[in-house]
Amino acid sequence: MLSFKVFVMRTTWNIILILLAGVGLGLLVRSRMDQASVERPEPGDVVFSDDGPSIEDDPTAFAEIENPDPSHPPEDEEWLSRFELIERNGELVKSEQLLGQPYVVSFFFSTCPSICVQQNQKLKELQDAFQGKGVKFVAISVDPETDTPEVLTEYAARFGADPNQWLFMTGDLTYIRRIGGEIFRQPVNKQFHTERFVLVDPEGKIEGFYNWPDKPQFKKLQEKIEEMIKGEQS
Repeated sequence: MLSFKVFVMRTTWNIILILLAGVGLGLLVRSRMDQASVERPEPGDVVFSDDGPSIEDDPTAFAEIENPDPSHPPEDEEWLSRFELIERNGELVKSEQLLGQPYVVSFFFSTCPSICVQQNQKLKELQDAFQGKGVKFVAISVDPETDTPEVLTEYAARFGADPNQWLFMTGDLTYIRRIGGEIFRQPVNKQFHTERFVLVDPEGKIEGFYNWPDKPQFKKLQEKIEEMIKGEQS
């Protein structure tokens, strides 16, 4: 009889342990599913959003982004105020070289099948409208591992990009995230960016953000560029 009671007790405990293990496993799976549902899309899932956080909305949104590579100046800055990136011709371009004229910043990646193509067609319109008028366009890749200078050279040719006016830039992804967040107030990540053009004045200060798919905003951007050009000429 004693042995039978011990058997029953052991069996009961084994059943309880199995049930607890099942519950724990279920919670773990549910947690992983919930986490996956809110994680950033996979590289193949092209996502463009104008609703992401900005520095104005949350000054700490990009505080965790660090620049581990001291070759990217200025390495001692806690919050970037200038940048250096590699242009498609392989040369290093510093933000100081862009001063003295207005310039438009955008983020893209070459393997994007649709939106980036439309975005760069809009930049082509701007380039044609302001050809030789002292305005530059700075397109920064958010997939720099793919977008080498050689790849960007071929990509830029698709849009007839004037190398003296329209720059295609690449570099380290972590550093580019910092440039996007800390300098141009745009949330960017690998194959992720907004549909905004950032207009920078000749002194290097941000004048405004323009959602290029919106026709009134695109027109306003052109008007602002015209104003800056006239202001420099007067």
